[in-house]
Amino acid sequence: MSSKTSPLSRRSLFSGAATVGAVAAVSAVLPGVVKQAVPVAVALPKPTRGGGYMLSEHVQQYYKTTRV
Repeated sequence: MSSKTSPLSRRSLFSGAATVGAVAAVSAVLPGVVKQAVPVAVALPKPTRGGGYMLSEHVQQYYKTTRV
């Protein structure tokens, strides 16, 4: 008896089904995605006497975390 092999294996069948499912999921989600405008950072005026270091809220938070 000779066994007839199918060109469509179980592995390729499941792989194709997974690909079709992924494409369907992405195509269902993409129309709902709206590109939002990225807020532009406001440029602060340059210091008149040089420098540029500012004790910002972020820097103050860092200093609080480094206290011993």
